[in-house]
Amino acid sequence: MSTTAGAFIAGGIAACGAVTATHPFETVKIRMQLQGELQDKGHQPHHYRGPIHGVSVIVRNEGVRGVYRGLGCAYIYQVLLNGCRLGFYEPMRSNITGVLFKDSNTQSLGVNMFCGAASGMLGAAAGSPFFLAKTRLQSFSPFLPVGTQHNYRNAWDGLSQIFRAEGLRGLYRGVGAAMIRTGFGSSVQLPTYFFAKRRFVRHLGMEEGPGLHLASSTVSGFVVCVVMHPPDTIMSRLYNQNGNLYKGVFDCLAKTIKTEGFFAIYKGFLPHLARILPHTILTLSLAEQTNKLVRKLESRFLPESALKSV
Repeated sequence: MSTTAGAFIAGGIAACGAVTATHPFETVKIRMQLQGELQDKGHQPHHYRGPIHGVSVIVRNEGVRGVYRGLGCAYIYQVLLNGCRLGFYEPMRSNITGVLFKDSNTQSLGVNMFCGAASGMLGAAAGSPFFLAKTRLQSFSPFLPVGTQHNYRNAWDGLSQIFRAEGLRGLYRGVGAAMIRTGFGSSVQLPTYFFAKRRFVRHLGMEEGPGLHLASSTVSGFVVCVVMHPPDTIMSRLYNQNGNLYKGVFDCLAKTIKTEGFFAIYKGFLPHLARILPHTILTLSLAEQTNKLVRKLESRFLPESALKSV
């Protein structure tokens, strides 16, 4: 591992590369989560029916720019989220296992999951205002609107309008749901990745390299999507609401299931999977490469004493 700062930078760069490729599916996912919001099953619109159909509908009506709404916010959010998640995970894990087991190299599933969740929740809290603006930018459509519509010119205009109307508290609307969602995903992402990686090496004889990173990332991405999607749906609705349609996470969950049925919390699952699989693969695979690059730069510019403490 690089130093904590180095790992933060490497994780942020890797995540930005991944989000560029997967952002269109994120736009479709959010619109599918919001379409038919709190409407009975028989009265719900189906403008967006899946990842490919959704992308084609948006591009046809709004152009390529439509599927890339909120990309600037997504970059900032990913730098903060994955920078924290990949930057703080290993220092937290090694320090806690060092205290509990007297050996920082010991692998404990419980400790790994706790550190994954804690580092992810830190990142989610730091990046929540940008995810809020991103969600509202992506949900806006002049052709096929779903959910509450927010006509922001850009990310800065969105953040400014929210702050003027609701103050600092408004910028952190839904942060609890964001932390739960990211805690769920982060608790399994890195532990599952490293678990799969060790198993592939031990049982399949795979060697360190892109193939191992790809296989491990695929397993991790699928598990993350299954675990994270229900709180992700709740978060999208809390972020996009105007006023107090929902009082909080559990109120939103109860109203959604009562009105739309249990499987409403899995709306947009396929575009989420289409986004999260390549996103996780690219993030974790690129993180391995960017981490090596940052490590080389650190060895050139940092004193040897600083590197030995990592």
